[in-house]
Amino acid sequence: MTTLIAAAGGGVSDVLHQTADMFGWNWKLFLAQVISFCIVAFLLRRFAYKPILAVLEDRRRKIEEGQLNAEKIQKQLADAEKRYQEIVSKGNADAQKMIDEARQSAAHLSERKQQEAVVAAEQIVAKAKEAAAREHERQMQALKRELGRLVVDTTAKVTGKMLNADDQKRLQEEAARQVA
Repeated sequence: MTTLIAAAGGGVSDVLHQTADMFGWNWKLFLAQVISFCIVAFLLRRFAYKPILAVLEDRRRKIEEGQLNAEKIQKQLADAEKRYQEIVSKGNADAQKMIDEARQSAAHLSERKQQEAVVAAEQIVAKAKEAAAREHERQMQALKRELGRLVVDTTAKVTGKMLNADDQKRLQEEAARQVA
């Protein structure tokens, strides 16, 4: 401390020299170390830090792109899900419409077949009535002939004589009128 005070009386540069000598500082070595540090810092910056920073920047950019792509894919997935739901609901609606149309068609077909069956039954009944009427007419004709024959035979037996063709025809016609 006495040397510092003594040096203070000698001037600032003397004090600095004395302090530098006391700590073993050499300005030539110091300047060489500063230049070496600058060269090493420049080389590190140029060949180490810049490539590392470029790689880090490239990774950051890829991560951002990945996140953007993931968001875009999620949006596309949501859109696809929405379209899928729309298609399914439209398909269900179309299927329900087809089922309803099929039911209506079946009901119309059933009604039409029922009407056709009624018409066919009415035709069968009409034909049966016609056939019954024809059969009735045929039976009536046969009955009239038989009745006429019986009247002629009975009259011939009662009267005991042979009836001619005109008498037989007249008796048959009278009997047929009475039966009708």
